[in-house]
Amino acid sequence: MLPASAPFPLARFRRTRRTAALRDLTQEVRLSVKDLIWPVFVRDGANLREPVASMPGVERLSVDLVVEAAAKAADLGIPAICLFPYTDPAKKTADCREAWNPENLANRAIRAIKAQVPEIAVMTDVALDPYNAHGHDGLVVDGVILNDETVEALVKMALVQAEAGADILGPSDMMDGRILAMRQALEGAGHKDVSILSYAAKYASAFYGPFRDAVGATGALKGDKKTYQMNPANRDEALRLVARDLAEGADMVMVKPGMPYLDICAAVKQTFGAPTFAYQVSGEYAMIRGAALNGWIDGEKAMLESLLAFKRAGCDGILTYFAPEVARLLRHQ
Repeated sequence: MLPASAPFPLARFRRTRRTAALRDLTQEVRLSVKDLIWPVFVRDGANLREPVASMPGVERLSVDLVVEAAAKAADLGIPAICLFPYTDPAKKTADCREAWNPENLANRAIRAIKAQVPEIAVMTDVALDPYNAHGHDGLVVDGVILNDETVEALVKMALVQAEAGADILGPSDMMDGRILAMRQALEGAGHKDVSILSYAAKYASAFYGPFRDAVGATGALKGDKKTYQMNPANRDEALRLVARDLAEGADMVMVKPGMPYLDICAAVKQTFGAPTFAYQVSGEYAMIRGAALNGWIDGEKAMLESLLAFKRAGCDGILTYFAPEVARLLRHQ
């Protein structure tokens, strides 16, 4: 039902657009620094910054610099940082055993951040692709991505991340049944307060390319991920997946990618009312940043407009590589 409105000229919608003050008073949704989660790429070494060529302005950081980045994010009011490891190719194996090594890169970064910046929430990625010689999110045998065996591996991975001090686990693998398995394991191990932000509706998208460059998975990937990530044509399936993950114990749910799937974000929020997040993925970031660097668009305005669109669609928060830049801008508004 549309809101009631008098006919023209009794109703003139331009009246409330006439000045900045009136536009502010009638604005329906607002973007806040508290809506942001900052994805960060971490690598081995010390005092190292390594630019990601396909994501201008984004760098892989050594653990010491990730801690500094987390401190800066906390100072800006960003509530959470999400870690993605760039794993040494020599540690990538078919059985992905580095994924649940308590001393792997991601777990060392979690502990370092929580020791120095305890106030910021640390989110992790729970998927095998950073550790997989085949580049897939799951274990691969004879070209088939195994579901149940992968879930067992993901549970081990989740437990060591929780033990390291992670506040939020982000299962991004899209295996069936992994949320229930993780939730039961976390409860059994005494990690009852660790949250799960499930990548509940993750599509097999063309927008992930720069991310795979950033974590070093591009060259390793054999085939594609269409047997476990969603068909971009499907909407109803996304709602079924979200319903399942919430029933299995997810505290929050995510739609990925973001802007091409705002209809899914809106449907999820309207249907379930659960905390709903979107990931403004690497390809989305690269398009905006690349166009801005070429002078084709106003990068600052496009960045803010894109994030406001997530809020309008009903999202409670957004994972975005723009987070620090946006936080600085919002501070001065």
